[in-house]
Amino acid sequence: MEIREERAADAAAVRGVHETAFGGDGAKVADLNDALRATLAESAGLSLVAIEGGEVVGHVLFTTSLLDAPRRLAEVQVLSPVGVRPEKQRRGVGSALIRRGLEILDERSVPLVFLEGDPAYYRRLGFRPGGGLGFRKPSLRIPDAAFQVYPLAAHEPWMTGTLVYSPVFWQHDCVGLRDPEP
Repeated sequence: MEIREERAADAAAVRGVHETAFGGDGAKVADLNDALRATLAESAGLSLVAIEGGEVVGHVLFTTSLLDAPRRLAEVQVLSPVGVRPEKQRRGVGSALIRRGLEILDERSVPLVFLEGDPAYYRRLGFRPGGGLGFRKPSLRIPDAAFQVYPLAAHEPWMTGTLVYSPVFWQHDCVGLRDPEP
């Protein structure tokens, strides 16, 4: 498996990964990914793909958000989304994409990476609950256990506070959990 930065020619395949990986929510996640990708030219985000047999089988996106820390605003990254084609899931593709992304962001002196996700999965990759480390989630709809952070080498002790998602997450209503309709 090859992991590399996403290229313009990969966009349709990446969309297909998210549409199939997320089932009924696939179009919403793919739309979010497309909108977040558009912000990469203006920020220090990162988009990686996993290639097997010449095909895109996985994708992860890291985009810039802000940490409202007591000293000043700090640029941080948010991992979302990560998707793997269903037939390639549970084979380490997503983990490999995330690990490589964290390595690159560490080299770029990014201090923190946040996400909303399954604690059992992300704990294996080194993510920790954000609330216990002095971080506040950007929405009450995010379950406490799902709000997680990965401190990198550039993290400094003063970097605590509230995560402020980029507007794209709010515009696509992709923050936290919504009550299911009756």
